[in-house]
Amino acid sequence: MANMDSNTEQQLKIILGSSSVARKQIIAEMGYDFTTMSADIDEKAIREEKPEDLVMVLAEAKADAIMRKLRDAGTSENTTLLIAADTVETVKPKLLVGEYKEDARSTLLITCDQVVVYEGVIREKPSSKEEARQFLNDYSGGHAATVSSVLVTNLSSGFRKGDWDKVEIYFHDIPESAIDKLIEEGIVLNVAGGLIIEHPLILPYVKEVVGETDSVMGLPKALTRRLIDEVL
Repeated sequence: MANMDSNTEQQLKIILGSSSVARKQIIAEMGYDFTTMSADIDEKAIREEKPEDLVMVLAEAKADAIMRKLRDAGTSENTTLLIAADTVETVKPKLLVGEYKEDARSTLLITCDQVVVYEGVIREKPSSKEEARQFLNDYSGGHAATVSSVLVTNLSSGFRKGDWDKVEIYFHDIPESAIDKLIEEGIVLNVAGGLIIEHPLILPYVKEVVGETDSVMGLPKALTRRLIDEVL
């Protein structure tokens, strides 16, 4: 299917369910105006053995939770595209599912999730500074992978399409001093696997990225655009 034309893309407005600076940057680069929204689910209560299955069921759970909020909140003339991820901010949505049947292209809900996989083990956000330090020490001189999901739901038709993307990251040795500064700063406690390759303290020690950097940052652009096209 052909990509959306620029006029259609400009008409889309986004609620981003994330306080992540990286995701905000990605959405801005994609040309969308956006605000934020929360899914407010207990992610730890949802478990799957395979990372690909886990990120997809979490994206679906977030979509379902946000759709319930939208039904309860009423309608809004200004909300046309919604994105929810694994880190959220609180806003007051006012979109009623099904209100835009005459313009199905403009009412979409997008949810996503991400985990890191290291030696076959799923890693989510570190539970402590000690765990974050262990994660980073493991990556030093080694490699890990990110698995990211995107789910797009057409709120007018209920049609839903989702998929996942995997990226491999290889590292040089990471100095202990860089790890100390990252732990002290605290940002690694808020990201899957404590992995944030775009950070100036980590970037010099990234040896190779097999895949797209935006996917590692939490929102793969190409996958997001493809799924939007498919549900439209």
